[in-house]
Parts: sequence; C-alpha cells; structure tokens
Amino acid sequence: MNADIRAATLEDVPAILDLIGQLAAYENLSHQVEATEERLTATLFPADGNPAAKCVLAFVEGKPVGYAVYFTTYSTFLAKAGLYLEDLFVKPEMRKRGIGRALIVHVARLANRGGCGRMEWTVLDWNRPAIDFYASLGAQTLPDWRVCRLTGEALARYGDA
Repeated sequence: MNADIRAATLEDVPAILDLIGQLAAYENLSHQVEATEERLTATLFPADGNPAAKCVLAFVEGKPVGYAVYFTTYSTFLAKAGLYLEDLFVKPEMRKRGIGRALIVHVARLANRGGCGRMEWTVLDWNRPAIDFYASLGAQTLPDWRVCRLTGEALARYGDA
C-alpha cells in the first residue's frame, strides 16, 4: 500500500496528539500521557524555530494512519550526530501494509542525509511483533544495555529551587 509521508506541520498537531494517544493505549501507557496540543505546539513548532523533536506523518487517502517522532543525539565514540526514534506507530488496522517500514526507512534516510553515525530506539520487551519487524530491517537489539530514566519528582530534585 502506498502511503504519503511528509513532515508534520502546525496544522497536524491534533492528528499527532490523537496518534500519540493511540500508541499509549496500545502500549498500556495511557496513564502516562501528559501531552496536549499546546505542549506539542510549543515543543514541535516553537516560535524560535528550534524544535525539541521532529515528526513525520503517513497518510493513506488523505487520512493520517501513522507517525514517527525523532530527534538528534550525539555519539562520543563515533564523534558523530545520531538520530533517536522516539515514536513509531501505525494504526492497528493499517499494519502489515508496509506503512511502518516506509516510515522507518524515511527516517533512516534523513539520518543518512544528516551524516548520522547511528539511529537508535527502544522497544518494549513484550512487543514481539515490533521486535521481529525491527530485526527484519537489520536492527540489532542490544542485550547488555538498559534504559535509565529520571522523571517527575526524581528529576525535579535536581532543579535550582
């Protein structure tokens, strides 16, 4: 199936928020979603033109069916920029049609064009369909690495207050 993939615009914020909600529901993480249209606008389309992340959307027959959010990272070992894929999501009824592959290939091309030394993302350990999909693309799951995170009160402890 052909999907049209393009960079998200300010007008797409409601669709992006809807897709984020659907991803959170799929991952049983809806209780963690704090995103709002206002927050997405401020971080993806800020007035200063320096977004925290970028987003691409996949459309079929003019309707958004998937998205990817990514941002630049840096590898000291490679001394090169990297690209971190924060979200990759395709609506369940649109899966197995090549849309997820088209989205990830699109982002990988952006990484290549940007001279990135790597592209990384995380996947939930129970999400076997995603793990298998990523493996089919040639991605490696790094068995010795674990994600560490400071958030909420733990992060706030280190503020300037």
